[in-house]
Amino acid sequence: MTYIVKNNNLYYTLNGDKMDYLTRLESLIGKKNIQKLQNKVVLVVGLGGVGGYTVEALARCGIGTLIIIDYDTIEESNLNRQIIASKSNIGLYKCDEWEKRITNISNTKVIKLPIFLEDTSVLDKYKIDYIVDACDSIKTKQNLIKYGIKNKIPCISSMGTAKKINPTKLTITELDNTSYDPIAKRLRKWKKEEKIKDKIMVVSSIEEVKTKDLGSILFVPAYAGILMAYYVVKEIIK
Repeated sequence: MTYIVKNNNLYYTLNGDKMDYLTRLESLIGKKNIQKLQNKVVLVVGLGGVGGYTVEALARCGIGTLIIIDYDTIEESNLNRQIIASKSNIGLYKCDEWEKRITNISNTKVIKLPIFLEDTSVLDKYKIDYIVDACDSIKTKQNLIKYGIKNKIPCISSMGTAKKINPTKLTITELDNTSYDPIAKRLRKWKKEEKIKDKIMVVSSIEEVKTKDLGSILFVPAYAGILMAYYVVKEIIK
C-alpha cells in the first residue's frame, strides 16, 4: 500500500516521490489540457444545489480562477441537497464557506461577490472566459445570457431542478429544444420577444414535475451542476 501525505496541495509518497494533486486528471487529459484549465476564469452565479456541485467539480479539475456570486446564507433546509451545507455552518454566508472549501481543495483562485446580481456591469472589471448561471432569478438569467452574447462569452444556464427526482432525464441542450420545464418555457418566450437568434445552451430535464410544492432531492440539482461543469471543461479542452 502507498501512503500519501498532503502538504500545500502537493502529495508525497513514503519513498519521497512528489505528486501534484492533479496527477490523476493529467493522466486522463494530458498536461497541455491541465494548463488550459489553469489559465481560465469561470464565473458561477448561484451557489445552491446546482451551482455548488459545479464549483466543486471545477475546483477539483484545476480551473485557474473561479468568480463566485451568491448573496445568501446557509439554511437548515439546504442540508438535504447542497454540498456546502452542514449543521456547523448554518447561518454563514455561502460565498465565505465556498472560498474556504475551494482553497482547501485546490490551487484555484477565488474571487467572491456576496451580492444579488442585477446589474451585470459589475462584471466588466473581470476577464471572464465562461459563464455558469445556476441562479433562481429569471431576470438574472436573462441578464447573464445577454451579457454573454454581447461580450462573446460562452454561457450555460441551469433550468428548473425542483419538483423532479430522476437525474437521468437531465441533458445539455439548446433552450429551443427543452420541454416539461417551466423556467425554460418562460425563457423561450423571452428569447422570441427579444428576437435573440444566438444559441442558448442550458441544462434541462424532460421529466414531468412530481408535485405542486417546491420539493427537491439531491440527485437532480447535483447532476445538473456536474453537467454544467462538464460542459465548461469539455469546451476548454476540446
